[in-house]
Amino acid sequence: MSDDAATDQLTVVYGAEEVVVGPDDDTGVEVLEDAAVAAVDGTVVAVGPTDDVLDEYPVEDADTVLDASGQTVLPGFVDPHTHAVFAGDRSDEFVAKLKGKTYEEILEAGGGILRTVEAVRAASKDDLVANLTEHLDAMLEHGTTTVEVKSGYGLDTETELKMLAAIDEAGADHPVDVIPTFMGAHAVPRDVDTDEYVEEVVSEQLPAVAEQGVAEFCDVFCERGVFTAEQSRRILEAGREYGLTPKIHADEFAAIGGTDVAADVGASSADHLLQTDAEGRETLVEGGVVPVMLPGTAFGLGAEYADARAFLDAGHEVALASDFNPNCFARSMGFVATLGSVGMRMTPHEAIRSITSAAAKAVDRTDGTGTLRQGSPADLVVLDTPTATHLSYRFDTNPVSTVLKSGVVVHE
Repeated sequence: MSDDAATDQLTVVYGAEEVVVGPDDDTGVEVLEDAAVAAVDGTVVAVGPTDDVLDEYPVEDADTVLDASGQTVLPGFVDPHTHAVFAGDRSDEFVAKLKGKTYEEILEAGGGILRTVEAVRAASKDDLVANLTEHLDAMLEHGTTTVEVKSGYGLDTETELKMLAAIDEAGADHPVDVIPTFMGAHAVPRDVDTDEYVEEVVSEQLPAVAEQGVAEFCDVFCERGVFTAEQSRRILEAGREYGLTPKIHADEFAAIGGTDVAADVGASSADHLLQTDAEGRETLVEGGVVPVMLPGTAFGLGAEYADARAFLDAGHEVALASDFNPNCFARSMGFVATLGSVGMRMTPHEAIRSITSAAAKAVDRTDGTGTLRQGSPADLVVLDTPTATHLSYRFDTNPVSTVLKSGVVVHE
């Protein structure tokens, strides 16, 4: 290391049984054995065999040193789809589902999204910040270093802005990178005509969100009984005019054209996809839209899983996300990887790619997030396991022992 570099903040993690560096040429990941990672000022500068890295970046010169002997090092996990800012409790709906009620039946009875809307409208911004911070702490403990968080439990301009302000405030004070998404089109308020509400989203909510500059993406729930394909298209095109990148919930309960909308508007991702057929898959891939699948949602609903295997067998990658929300209380991306393997027949390496580099693509992160290659952010997860396969294999306890964000230890 040069004399000038000696004054920089150097982090060295060495002796790992395995280091996952990023995607391979197939749909898995490249893995190095007996390897080390060095980072300067939060950016990876070297990854390779331990002896080679330590020759160039000796541990005695480092500000932060971690002996990862017997452990595995992965890129920080990226969760590209959550509804993590909310208030209230819906555990009774979990019981109702176990007794045979469907999600749609619960929604029609006054539960579901609209019940959470009432709780969020009644909550203060400080309450929402405190709730979200608690969830971010749990996510970090389980290895998530980047997370997307949606609004959408407001369904009016004032509350949507309150939610986005809470997302901004919680993210500003937390090690986890928080990516804000506006989702005023999450549901239709009670006793409101859907077309009238779409007009409100387009003409009132979106301009206010754009003026505040508090969102990066615009999302919509394109689903039977919620927003049609054409209504979704209108909202996403309007959001794009305000500088918000489109995303879309599509094909969760019924395929009503959401994949076509995603491709037409240039969405960064289409999420859920439980009902997507071969034509819809090709539409997404040809349109450059990242397919995001949410196995925790299927697990929680007792539903079938999305067909990740169809994408993967065709040589395409998929992303996985937690969909953390009051109806899917899942904050561990390690458990999401397990569900990807057990429920969706993904290999452990495919699942790891889906919660790191592929997930980063779903939120338009092009700086190397989700990888550990030279020039990427030094966001590292150290597992107390001998191989990366154990992330999916061990689902009884949290295997994460240490998390580093930009080369700094933020959880141990």
